[in-house]
Amino acid sequence: MSVTVFKRKMTGLVEHSKSVYQFANVALLSSLPNRCQLCQHRIEQLDYQRLFPNQVLSGICQVCLAASLYQHEVCLGCGREIALLQAYCGKCLKLTPMLVVAPCSYHQGLGPLIAAIKYQQQCAPLNAITQQLATRINQLIEHKLIRAPQVLVPVPLHPNRLRQRGFNQAWLIANRLSQLLDIPLDDSSLTRVVDTAPQADLSGKQRRKNCFNAFELSDKVQYQRVALIDDVVTTGTTVDEIARLFSQQFIYVQTWCLARAEAPGLLD
Repeated sequence: MSVTVFKRKMTGLVEHSKSVYQFANVALLSSLPNRCQLCQHRIEQLDYQRLFPNQVLSGICQVCLAASLYQHEVCLGCGREIALLQAYCGKCLKLTPMLVVAPCSYHQGLGPLIAAIKYQQQCAPLNAITQQLATRINQLIEHKLIRAPQVLVPVPLHPNRLRQRGFNQAWLIANRLSQLLDIPLDDSSLTRVVDTAPQADLSGKQRRKNCFNAFELSDKVQYQRVALIDDVVTTGTTVDEIARLFSQQFIYVQTWCLARAEAPGLLD
């Protein structure tokens, strides 16, 4: 068997496995009792589907979801509350850090649900939260505060971690966003080549050391604008390390995530 034929068969097998997983995930969610994981009340669909046709709310009720979203405008650089819909606060305007788009703060409601997606495989709320992220993205594009990327790139897991967890939550989010926004997904150009320690309990300095040279980017990337997709952005160490690789090829990067964990004291 030639190398080309082998690669084609392996690619087909991977795509088939992804499709099987997605189908199994949807089938499982539809068979479970539809109760909010935050308040435990039964989820009613009527009002939600009137606002979002063809969308099924699962894992979180409309009240808890609405209460957990940003109730004010935030700086896309640092997450600080700002008075007007604009990209940066005054401080970030001088620094122009990477844009981070999220529909909510990790610390104000949805944090436990997003953590449960990653660590407990409780994926029921993922579609509803991703829908809110897509709505936020469309709003910012409409107001010309961000430009639509040419491709979505999920933050990859190392193969060892992927085997252990069974799925990459960033890929699930990117796949759903690709469907909602009609933007292609590229999950082959960026790879994680170092099996890094979990970031959760590390300091900022330890996170930077942990992620340094942990990723590898193909030198054949043909895009000029990409959006990195992850579940949560905390210190930004991971996405900054990846953005460094893209910038070496003069590729503009922004980050889209389900929630943002702001720096201590920023929300006080």
